[in-house]
Amino acid sequence: MNELIKEKMDAAEKGMKKKIDHLQSEFSSIRAGRANPSVLDKIPVDYYGCPTPINQLANVMVSEGRNLLITPFDPTTIRAITKAILASDLGITPTDDGKTIRLVFPQPTEDRRKELVKTVKKYGEEAKVAVRNERRDLMDKIKAMKKNGEITEDDQKSAEKKAQTLTDNCIEEIDKILASKEKEIMSI
Repeated sequence: MNELIKEKMDAAEKGMKKKIDHLQSEFSSIRAGRANPSVLDKIPVDYYGCPTPINQLANVMVSEGRNLLITPFDPTTIRAITKAILASDLGITPTDDGKTIRLVFPQPTEDRRKELVKTVKKYGEEAKVAVRNERRDLMDKIKAMKKNGEITEDDQKSAEKKAQTLTDNCIEEIDKILASKEKEIMSI
């Protein structure tokens, strides 16, 4: 395969993989009833005037299936961490004993689970669109290379076929991730 084509294909593949990684990070922040420390990743705490992630201020661990235990490195940050959790869209009221903060995740209702599945499907569709956009950009570059005489028509057809295969594989991977997350959300 032409070196120029390989370069473009590698860049497109890297872009598609980034879209999949982003989808997985989005999914990890969706609360599906089980305690998961990553739901706190997007909650900044005002620590001496600087927004700081909770995992940099405290040890966060799962204690039992539906409980998160947050143990601050500096006990004076308990009030700030509690305030940040209350201000977030997490929807859980933290309780603290002066040394640790406990978050109890309630079992989501059937309606809430269906709503979460809709959100997950929306994220999945957005990821698929992003992957397809990556393919479109790659196809445009391949056509431009053919037009400029940098590659032959056979190289163009071969590259377009490989681009489609790459896209199909990424879409299939997104579908698997989506099905897994839906199953996790709908299981009681």
